Amino acid sequence: MNYLSIEQLSKSFGAKKLFNHISFGIARGEKVALVARNGAGKSTLLRIISGSEIADEGKVVFKKDIRIAYLSQDPDMSISMTVLNYVLSDDSPTLQAVKKYEVALEKYSTNPDDANQRLLEEATSLMEYNNAWDAELRVKQILSQLNIHNLELDVTKLSGGQKKRVALCKVLIDLPDLIIMDEPTNHLDLDMIEWLENYLIRSDVTLLLVTHDRYFLDRICNRIVELDDNTIYTYDGNYEYFLEKKAERKAIENAEIEKAQNTMRKELDWIRRMPKARTTKSKSRIDAFYELKERATKKKIERELELQVKMSRLGNKIIELKDVCKSYGELNLIDHFNYIFKAGERIGIVGPNGVGKSTFLNVIMGLEELSSGKIEHGDTVIFGYYSQQGLKLKEDMRVIEVIKEVAEHIELNNNTSVSASQLLNMFLFTNEMQYSLVSKLSGGERKRLYLCRILMKNPNFLVLDEPTNDLDLATLQILEDFLLKFRGCLIIVSHDRYFMDKLTEHLFVFEGKGQIRDFWGNYSEYRDEETVKTEEKELESFIKQENKPLEVENSASIKRKLSYIEKKELEGIDKEIEKLEAEKGRLTAELNSGIHEHHKLTELATQITNLDKQINAKTERWIELQELSQN
Repeated sequence: MNYLSIEQLSKSFGAKKLFNHISFGIARGEKVALVARNGAGKSTLLRIISGSEIADEGKVVFKKDIRIAYLSQDPDMSISMTVLNYVLSDDSPTLQAVKKYEVALEKYSTNPDDANQRLLEEATSLMEYNNAWDAELRVKQILSQLNIHNLELDVTKLSGGQKKRVALCKVLIDLPDLIIMDEPTNHLDLDMIEWLENYLIRSDVTLLLVTHDRYFLDRICNRIVELDDNTIYTYDGNYEYFLEKKAERKAIENAEIEKAQNTMRKELDWIRRMPKARTTKSKSRIDAFYELKERATKKKIERELELQVKMSRLGNKIIELKDVCKSYGELNLIDHFNYIFKAGERIGIVGPNGVGKSTFLNVIMGLEELSSGKIEHGDTVIFGYYSQQGLKLKEDMRVIEVIKEVAEHIELNNNTSVSASQLLNMFLFTNEMQYSLVSKLSGGERKRLYLCRILMKNPNFLVLDEPTNDLDLATLQILEDFLLKFRGCLIIVSHDRYFMDKLTEHLFVFEGKGQIRDFWGNYSEYRDEETVKTEEKELESFIKQENKPLEVENSASIKRKLSYIEKKELEGIDKEIEKLEAEKGRLTAELNSGIHEHHKLTELATQITNLDKQINAKTERWIELQELSQN
């Protein structure tokens, strides 16, 4: 059963054709990844499918009555509203019931007068009518998992990471049948990426996504749709299977091109000697020649990004951190950290958002002042810094002007040099693209241009803050190959686990409150160790609970406190139970009245059973929250 059908879809921007009469479908339960080079039209295709952009030709057909959700790469939160209103702004009756209930609960908690009590009673009735209690619990669980607690914040004031998490919550809470996601892991920290990955693996939702995260793609998706040379190719399998089959397809195409070139040489000789009088037969042969020429002159081998930039020599002294501290008021990000960098080190930096990873990079490079301590740089260190914010460029600049601002020529490691134009060609910018405006570049093309500028300085100490965001998979592979051969020092902050595993030898783990731990191993090894520790702690806690007398309370143990959402829930749950008990009493009295026929009695009994289940669930939840409130 197809949930989505793309039929003969075409889209161009001026002379640039993105895709031409493409068709494919997505069946119920499929999890499909869309892959393509930067600028090929991935995001445009998703916007057309979601209805936020119009195709030149063709149509998008959804199965009737399915619920669809779209997560854009950069969610639009330009209109001022609270997080709660944004998350529950869907037209779904269930979510609208939850929204009214949350608002009524907030008003009653603040001012428990008769008017607000009636408002809460009406909202409770609406929740019961729409069977929305499960949805309310799901909303709170997902908000909590994505670390969203203050629902009164204005969405226009949120950071990029907060906006992405809020938008993701909005997409997930209403259990859509089909989810369309454009780079869902951007701006999420590693823990949240892994939570989202596990959530989507367990879910039976149908999925179409664009992502550069290869672990995420490989573990979730069971089909790959590739947009290449304006055409769609499909592969039934994961990413590894796709790479294998694509290589086979390219080999066949190259063989066909070579065959066409050999045939064209013979036909070209005939064209040159062709008599002026054109018979019907010769005209058809001429038409066939031009078709053959088109096949023969097709790009045979894809150009690849060549990053053989010469590296300046590093001296014996690189960077030494002595008792380094950095804080902002009471927020302590780096606490008495000491480290001496050695030649050729490859360090990954991991930790939740907001613990100081980017600040650490700025401190190392001298872009921010220390609170205390000292950093000494070697005289030969030349930084190449790829910041998370990207390169701020004038939109009316031409691509080649961006490079010529740094230098006209660049040395390569074979003692030759190339011009700015030649370097841009190595970075997959055609001669035509070099003279196009920056405003015409896609997000990934801008990142590629940024990398080009950085490497022109022949750095020997690369500092990369989220370099993988918006880069296509092919460019990522080539960048990885370059970094593996890079002989200088390398520091990477990245949420791309595959990228970190492949390139780093040890990690600086930011554990919060200024503590930084040096872990020897890659990211997967670190996560394995953390999983073992967690399991050991859970086992130890279970054994202690089993052996501890029930009346003895261990006051020294660390206890979790109520979150903001849980406090609000506890404040209103008594009233909810009272309402349910009152309704159960009314229905019980009606059941015992003896005035109803058999079918009505059966209906009343079913309603009372359902109420009992709700009362039991609410009571168990009240006990759980009440215990937490004592901590």
